[in-house]
Amino acid sequence: MNESKPRPLPVLASLALVLPALVPAASLAEPARGRATEATWIGQELRLPPAAPADAAQERAQAEPASGEPAPATPSAPPWSGTVELYGFAPLRTLGTTTIRGQEAEVDQDLGEILDILRFAASARGSIEKDRVGLQADLWYTSLGDSAARLVGPRQLFTTTADVGQTLGIYDFALRYRFGERESALGKPGTYSVIPYAGIRLIDGRLNLAATLDGPFGRTLLEPTRNFQRTWVQPLVGTQATVFLSPRLRAFARGDIGGFGLGGQQDLSGNAQVGLGYAVGDNTDLNVSWRYMGLKWNNGDQQANGFSVNMNGIEIGVKFFFGGAPRGTAVASTP
Repeated sequence: MNESKPRPLPVLASLALVLPALVPAASLAEPARGRATEATWIGQELRLPPAAPADAAQERAQAEPASGEPAPATPSAPPWSGTVELYGFAPLRTLGTTTIRGQEAEVDQDLGEILDILRFAASARGSIEKDRVGLQADLWYTSLGDSAARLVGPRQLFTTTADVGQTLGIYDFALRYRFGERESALGKPGTYSVIPYAGIRLIDGRLNLAATLDGPFGRTLLEPTRNFQRTWVQPLVGTQATVFLSPRLRAFARGDIGGFGLGGQQDLSGNAQVGLGYAVGDNTDLNVSWRYMGLKWNNGDQQANGFSVNMNGIEIGVKFFFGGAPRGTAVASTP
């Protein structure tokens, strides 16, 4: 009988089918000592970070512009700006003279006396500007009733006095140019502006003078009341400046001169002012200042007509700013 020989092929095929299933199980149950690091690395590779939400990815794309694209522009100040200030001038002392057809009377009044005879007063100033060039105006009007004055002349046995009334309007119009930052209620400490200006000053004056005689029988009118009216124009030059001491507090000053003797033998006017302004909002200031105002005119005739006034006192105003720089640009932080 022929003995059957073993067949190696079926055995090898069976091993080939069994070994792939056994090797992974053995490697997971008892990892080799030299392969521990590799198994750990494979586990870390399989732990993928969670995918970012689509909305967050879109927000990051919008916040970070692509290379080559310009960044969003910061807000800039508009080219036009302006200011309006309503103010009142309270002269603590007023010295003046009134001369009508050669008759001159002197006046020396304090604030209380002026308020007693005050009929009407109004005043305002404002400006408009494009970039650095602009226009400005200052309007001031006052009407005073009759007040006691002293006649100027040789002393006589009887006392001579006068009743003097005055209506005066002063209207300034000027072209200006700004150096430094735009005017605003808020600003960084140290921010400043200097604004020279030139233009005209229109003056309208109406005066009356009644000379009286104080004698044993009381006051007697010596002659009919003298009246005088004149309107004229003066050339005007001046400068105003401001500097911020804190984000809301600023110091300011102003000075001007007009006339230069062109409208008569004596023709001169001027202002000097210095004060502080405090911001009560983003676009509003309260201003308090000391101010001097002077005016003198005389035609120089033999029967001269003319008047002079010198006033100094306190000015209080409320100033509004329009079209200034954005608040974040004007001041980094305010208290």
